[in-house]
Amino acid sequence: MLFPDAVGVVDPVVVYADLPRNEHRPCVRLNMIVSVDGGTSWGGVSGALGGSADKALFSVLRSFADVVLVAAGTMRSEHYGPAVMSDAIQDARRQRGQRPVPPIAVVSRSCRMEWDTPFFADAVERPLVITVAAAPEADRARATEVADVIVVGDEDVDLPAALDELRARGAENVLAEGGPTLNGDLARADLLDELCVTLSPRLASGDAKRLISGSTLHELRELRLRSICEEDDFLFLRYRPAEA
Repeated sequence: MLFPDAVGVVDPVVVYADLPRNEHRPCVRLNMIVSVDGGTSWGGVSGALGGSADKALFSVLRSFADVVLVAAGTMRSEHYGPAVMSDAIQDARRQRGQRPVPPIAVVSRSCRMEWDTPFFADAVERPLVITVAAAPEADRARATEVADVIVVGDEDVDLPAALDELRARGAENVLAEGGPTLNGDLARADLLDELCVTLSPRLASGDAKRLISGSTLHELRELRLRSICEEDDFLFLRYRPAEA
């Protein structure tokens, strides 16, 4: 750890157990990796930017989440499978009153996905599909066979309403994993309570999207640095809104 205190060796489980809180809705913690020049992917996927330390932190952050939130495009491009937790992590979650494995909620306006993939077929916890009323009725009906479907909004997903629905299902801590367009929608709706940014020691160049893309904020949002850790030349940064 480099900040707020210089500590030779730290356990990320201890560092990231300091979850953000929100009185009015589930708190949303965003986790993303970027190259030094700001790219969020290489060859269309973020995995190429990561390393062993980043993958370990990915697992730690998931271990604290009640629900993992991801856009359908990211789920497809990153070849998501169902969430997997070790027996020790499942036991720790039970002791905290959580489900052994967090369900993954996929945001999709079209509600068109490959329903026979392991993501749905092999999930320990039934996935969630967050979609809109304008999605074809047949696709929504097919989704209900393998997932719990949440309809929020007519043409566009109403993310605040989606979080309300997740809270009604017992979720207090949501981990958002992108992609950049979903991140932008969360930022514009002022729904980000913490940003966990891994700075990868690589140059990506190209036309990869920024960490937050698509939606334009009405004004600059000021953040406060919460912690900095380093391993294998990766920097692990945490920020929270200045008013938090």
